[in-house]
Amino acid sequence: MTQFKALFLDIDGTILTPDDKIETSTKKAVYEVQKIGLDVFLATGRPIHEIKELADELGISSYIGYNGAYAIYNGDDLFQQPMQAETVDDFFKIAAVHHHEIVAYTNNSNAFTTMENPDVEKFMKKFHLYQNELYSPAIRDRVLGMTLINLKENEQFFYEKNNGIHLSQVNIEGMQHCFDVIRDTVNKGAGIQKVLQHLGIEKEAAIAFGDGLNDKEMLQSVGESFAMGNAHPELLKFAKHKTTSVTDSGIYNGLKQLALLG
Repeated sequence: MTQFKALFLDIDGTILTPDDKIETSTKKAVYEVQKIGLDVFLATGRPIHEIKELADELGISSYIGYNGAYAIYNGDDLFQQPMQAETVDDFFKIAAVHHHEIVAYTNNSNAFTTMENPDVEKFMKKFHLYQNELYSPAIRDRVLGMTLINLKENEQFFYEKNNGIHLSQVNIEGMQHCFDVIRDTVNKGAGIQKVLQHLGIEKEAAIAFGDGLNDKEMLQSVGESFAMGNAHPELLKFAKHKTTSVTDSGIYNGLKQLALLG
């Protein structure tokens, strides 16, 4: 019986290749570890309501979404942690001053400052966002996460004056002007810790794979952590191992390194 009990996988740049495909080796790896008893979670900054099709393709029904703000285990809600309404208000005010766009995610919609900006349209297309609407302050107390769009160099510092919050650059070609809003106490790592506690699984029995800086807390919250070969260079110091890239069987090769695959 394997010593490992849970596997947490980022999506973009970890499961999904740059052309939005899932390698056959990745599907095989997920199937094989499920067969030997591991619980597999998608751990992502994406909204959960937009990733069900991808999850179905992999046979996964457990999630940590919105960069750690919402967790589901085998279809059952574990927790939701919305952002403080005052923080949401502050970010929208700052964005208006500096001509940035924002998407605020609730548990069933993606609320944009505008849907007519070309970069917003590219963002929607890249991340396959369909449940879109214009932002209204009426949802301010239901916002689980946010992404800022169209930031220029160093403009993230306008927002990081908010205590307990930092921004994480999206690690995808053509999307580097986008930044996920990460809370110090609500992130993928904190979400994993709660999930492991709920399931009675020790940190040492958990594995995680990621490629972006929003994965750093996640990689520090498990026993065996892998940075993808295509990972942001700064992420490497937070990972125990480096595997091959998302286009070169990164997940498969990492799990093989742990002797979980033949």
